[in-house]
Amino acid sequence: MSVEPFDVVDLIRTKRDRGTLSTPQIDWLVDAYTRGYVADEQMSAMAMAIFLNGMEREEIRDLTLAMIASGERMEFSSLSKPTTDKHSTGGVGDKITLPLAPLVASFGVAVPQLSGRGLGHTGGTLDKLESIPGWRARLSNDEMLAQLDAVGAVICAAGSGLAPADGKLYALRDITGTVECIPLIASSIMSKKIAEGTASLVLDVKFGSGAFLKDPAQSRELAETMVRLGTDAGVSTVALLTNMNVPLGFAIGNANEVRESVEVLAGGGPADVVELTVALAREMLALAGQLDADVEGHLRDGKAMDAWRAMISAQGGDPDAELPVAREQHVVTADRDGVLVEQQALPFGIAAWRLGAGRARKEDPVQHAAGIDLHAKPGDRVRAGEPLFTLSADEPARFDRALEALEGAYRIGDEGDEVLDGGPLIADRIA
Repeated sequence: MSVEPFDVVDLIRTKRDRGTLSTPQIDWLVDAYTRGYVADEQMSAMAMAIFLNGMEREEIRDLTLAMIASGERMEFSSLSKPTTDKHSTGGVGDKITLPLAPLVASFGVAVPQLSGRGLGHTGGTLDKLESIPGWRARLSNDEMLAQLDAVGAVICAAGSGLAPADGKLYALRDITGTVECIPLIASSIMSKKIAEGTASLVLDVKFGSGAFLKDPAQSRELAETMVRLGTDAGVSTVALLTNMNVPLGFAIGNANEVRESVEVLAGGGPADVVELTVALAREMLALAGQLDADVEGHLRDGKAMDAWRAMISAQGGDPDAELPVAREQHVVTADRDGVLVEQQALPFGIAAWRLGAGRARKEDPVQHAAGIDLHAKPGDRVRAGEPLFTLSADEPARFDRALEALEGAYRIGDEGDEVLDGGPLIADRIA
């Protein structure tokens, strides 16, 4: 039986007392936890010590690299195209990956988008795409490479071999109240993205009511930390700070968000979804060496739509198939004339979740037809009796709890009242 080089209790005490862990200590800790030598209760204590006391830049870098080293790294050097990727910290109505990946791919750039499923009020990209009949999320590495070569865009599930230490630690954080910790969030996201092997990365870091971190200052700190981690690892990384006080677009759910994404790819769609899709596409293409790409032109002339259809078809989906529609609907109307001055993202996300669009546990199924369609956004004039939003569900019993979540979440005011939308959609760029 080999002798371990460190004692985990000593390392926990170091972080508890606001000390700094060395590179060998962090490398050993992550490896020992991955192979089961460090117990869950010990790693829980370490996560709480980090949550309370933070980590130095070098510690965060070492933690990220140690999690990458716990598994495999993907390799795209065989492709004839440059690679670029995007990650969003998640929000309400955030379907941007769906139009963005094929849009960027339409310029001859490869987009290996490893995505996840929704949990709680934030939707999952894979859940949305599984609304499309036949589409499959699981691809082998060989299938992924072949699709990137032929089509340019892949949106699929990450394999268990990428940063397995992160998967184990994230599950632990989820049940110990240590999720909202910038060093742990940053290392979790970036370990998977760096292991993914892409040459460049654009981060969409959200703040506001429906965001993971609501405080703009915390979101900025997270963005700066992740940009540094990417840069230190040799991945060209840029972040946009974006507003999630109001839902993105008019659709919140799964199938309805796919419909809205197709509208964007057809040259239409909601202004905010188009604005963010175009901004992120420009950043991704610039990092891939295309500084003057006519992004809006590829939405207008059908090139982005062609890439979407090819991407969906390559993964077994039928881009022409009818998407599911819920059996029941409940329309909420305006009770007076005026201006919609408030529409908080988080309650609408929770309401869609309660309708069946999301899941409380990773094992739960989602109802692809469930969700919310908004008919007005903050700043719009409304008239008494006009629809404000429509709830959709397969089980009408779900409507009451969804409506409970929406009490006080929206407000109609008078002309001239302040519109509470949190300001511009894109607040800043961090590079």
